[in-house]
Amino acid sequence: MSDPDELLQIAASVARSAGELLLDGLHRARTSVTTKSSRTDMVTEMDLASESLIATSLHRQRPGDAIVGEEGARQEGTTGIRWIVDPLDGTTNYLYGWPAFAVSIAAEVDGLVAVGVVHDPSHRETFAAVRGSGAWLSNADAGDAGSALRLDPPPKLGDALIGTGFNYDPGLRARQAEVLTHVLPAVRDVRRAGAASLDLCWVAAGRLDGFFEAGLHVWDWAAGALVAGESGASVGDLAGGPPSRSMTLAAAPELAARLRALLLDAGAAGGS
Repeated sequence: MSDPDELLQIAASVARSAGELLLDGLHRARTSVTTKSSRTDMVTEMDLASESLIATSLHRQRPGDAIVGEEGARQEGTTGIRWIVDPLDGTTNYLYGWPAFAVSIAAEVDGLVAVGVVHDPSHRETFAAVRGSGAWLSNADAGDAGSALRLDPPPKLGDALIGTGFNYDPGLRARQAEVLTHVLPAVRDVRRAGAASLDLCWVAAGRLDGFFEAGLHVWDWAAGALVAGESGASVGDLAGGPPSRSMTLAAAPELAARLRALLLDAGAAGGS
């Protein structure tokens, strides 16, 4: 069992290194863009290069730990610690130079996410959390150790700014659009930034009042969900369980309950 602070330092350092790699890639021609599950589910050589850097760095520092990455990195472990990696969350944004993409790294200890880091290289922001110890936001330009993230009392549902996202599967995208027709009239407005890890961290930072999305994978939410949860948000699915493929929802507890009821009325249950 490792010290969570040690795991946090490793995750933050590796995430920032991967972020520098991604920023460097923005200024070079990208020669390889392929698709995975659908024509909208893209992967570039920078996704792969970032994951390779992360996996290599983690293995060098923690050779006995398991690793699972979005782009196929897999390593069995013997320590009870598993690293969950999204090397480039927001690939479409990255391809277009839209500054909403991130590196997400979580450390799971005996099946429970204990440490999470989401690094936004465009804005030099690093969101971090340790289970039971809180969440923080640091900015490299500010040169400080980071400020604690703690949710303010939530607004009413009708005054809430809600983030969401859309799956790559065309059928699920269509159902998500139908749900949105019920949500949009009931809230202040909706934002779709295209990187779930950042959306979850933005809930923690007060930039969104809530977030929901169906069809996410564990690497999409593992780190961001811990950041949101440690800031005081209720994070889970529509059935009251933890985040899952069916739904990931985050908001202050009172608002989360209202948003969950709205989504259930809109037919969002079983979305994936």
